[in-house]
Amino acid sequence: MLLMGVVIFGFMWLNQPSEAELAERQRQMDSIAAVQAAEQHRDIAAGDVDTLSTAEMAHLQNVLESMPADNATINNEGVILSLKDGKISGTVTVADTTVQWDEVTATTSGNPAVHNLAVQAVQRVLDVYAKNGSFAASLTGTEQMVALENDSLKVEFSTKGGIIARATLKGYKTWNSPQLVLFDKGDNDYSFTLSNNTQRFETKNFFFEPQKLNDSTLLMNLELEGGAQWGLKYTLVPNSYMVRMEMVQKSMTRIIPLNINLVDLDWHQKISRHEFGKQFEERNSAIYYKFAGKGGDVKYTRENGSDEKEVKDKLKWVSAKNQFFSTVLITDSVMSTAKMTSTDTKDTPDYEKYLKDVNIHTLIPYSSDKETPASFYFYMGPNRYHMLSDYDKYSPKEDLKLTHLIPLGWKLFRWINTGIIIPVFDWLGKFMTNYGLIILVLTIILKVVLSPLTYKSYISQAKMRILAPDIAKINEKYPNQEDALKKQQKTMELYKQAGASPFGGCLPMMLQMPILIAMFTFFPSCIELRGQSFLWANDLSAPDKIVEWSQHIPFISSTFGNHISLFCLLMTVTNIIYTYITTKSQPSSQSMPGMKWMMYLMPLMFLVFFNNYASGLSYYYFISLLITILQTYSCRLFVTEDKVRATMAANAAKPKKKSKWAQRLEEAQRMQQQQQKQRAGAQRRKR
Repeated sequence: MLLMGVVIFGFMWLNQPSEAELAERQRQMDSIAAVQAAEQHRDIAAGDVDTLSTAEMAHLQNVLESMPADNATINNEGVILSLKDGKISGTVTVADTTVQWDEVTATTSGNPAVHNLAVQAVQRVLDVYAKNGSFAASLTGTEQMVALENDSLKVEFSTKGGIIARATLKGYKTWNSPQLVLFDKGDNDYSFTLSNNTQRFETKNFFFEPQKLNDSTLLMNLELEGGAQWGLKYTLVPNSYMVRMEMVQKSMTRIIPLNINLVDLDWHQKISRHEFGKQFEERNSAIYYKFAGKGGDVKYTRENGSDEKEVKDKLKWVSAKNQFFSTVLITDSVMSTAKMTSTDTKDTPDYEKYLKDVNIHTLIPYSSDKETPASFYFYMGPNRYHMLSDYDKYSPKEDLKLTHLIPLGWKLFRWINTGIIIPVFDWLGKFMTNYGLIILVLTIILKVVLSPLTYKSYISQAKMRILAPDIAKINEKYPNQEDALKKQQKTMELYKQAGASPFGGCLPMMLQMPILIAMFTFFPSCIELRGQSFLWANDLSAPDKIVEWSQHIPFISSTFGNHISLFCLLMTVTNIIYTYITTKSQPSSQSMPGMKWMMYLMPLMFLVFFNNYASGLSYYYFISLLITILQTYSCRLFVTEDKVRATMAANAAKPKKKSKWAQRLEEAQRMQQQQQKQRAGAQRRKR
């Protein structure tokens, strides 16, 4: 078999055609192709052109006759045809050439190629009408815009698809515009897909007939065959950012059978940029969604970069969420089997205009025999805590948790924000209008409330500083590893006599950490700070840039940005000063000499991290550190080392009851001494 293979491949190699033979074969093929093309050209020139069949002409006549008599016109993909007195007329535009209808139906043409393209265009349009059945008459129309507005919101509807095409929030502006358009025409679209056993009807393809029922209610209606109707009814809720959307229908069982119990909903939105600090705004934009039920959690797609989620459980609402504004679709029933995609716009030409491109596909319960088979609320407004909390009344059976659109941290930190920080912040807002002063007063109140912990921390540090020489003596007395337990026991006895603890200074600070972290999540999400100026900061919700550059710093540019924020710089300098004061007051540690350098490195890391955050946050930390330094010096002024020593002496004179921990240490020490004696005796016996 091996020899046979060698012979076969050898024969093929010896008989392969030469380059000259290959060239001759290609020339022959080109000649044949040229002859075939010439023959085809002669056939077309002789009048062999495409024509519409009798069945296609009859279908076209039926389509036009089924349309209203005053608007029997097809306008689709360059095909503009109308019916008047039983006669079809119009034009077909293809390849930048307009062909009259008489030329399309002719059997000969001076330009056969264009003629054939025109015929194919008409055939495609007829195919679309055939697939859309009872909805086919609504495929043609002229797009109109109809508006509804109240004191808070202006919404504009498009008759193409019957959708909310544009939403403008009154009383707000963007960093480069005097009005805030939440989404513009072409940036927001949604479509319901109804289906029967053979056809699918996408509402985005149809032209609706607008009927303004009153100043706040608009009906987008489709008149269908056999007297059936399908539409979307919109009601703008007074003095709110809510729009009620109801699916309304009549006699739809003639088109959609009763065994169809779901409709598809596809929602697409380009989340627009509204803030000057685009990088931080981008990190706070995502798809948020809530699971249905009283205990349903709120989840979201990844905010940094692109992400995709597929949820099998039922949902109550989905949202295209920005840093300070959101579009939320809330269903009265449930949504199921949702697929959500959030795409970053960094690699697109629209990067400066849009933050994310989101697509949501889900299923909605439906029944063709109900007059209102599905109903929703659209919330299009600011992420303001009390406002979102008030909208829970639109769902009496379960908590909508719309306030979770505001990222206020994990449960503990969220509780601090919602139970303490926000109420105090709002209460101060009743008396003051300058938010820089409100932050200052809020910081002072928090520091005063936490001052007992600060005092305990200072006293504990002072005690540890006084005990440092005694602890050093114990370390010198027990330098060996086998005496570690004895050394620990003596150290604990010293702490107990003095009423001190090595954790006494850390614990009060740890108790303050949840509030510091809660403030870290509160300020970047606080819409009240948006656009509010203070001193040199034009917007307390954005970085207060004093120096900018175009180049990017390697490794840290995505976090640090291409600017310097003054409040962040002041916070860093104050942090370094506070670190210096703290390290000077603490006993030196020979075991970890590099720890002090690490403590100085932390403020510089905060500079990199906070430089791109809201200036209100950096301002709060700056003020908080200043007050902490003042508290430290106040404690030193009123609490001298003599007073601390006197307190320690009085505490040492009190009778002490051994704690269980001390008893366990003594027992461990006794057992260790026994083991040492046994080992020493064994070694003597061996010798």
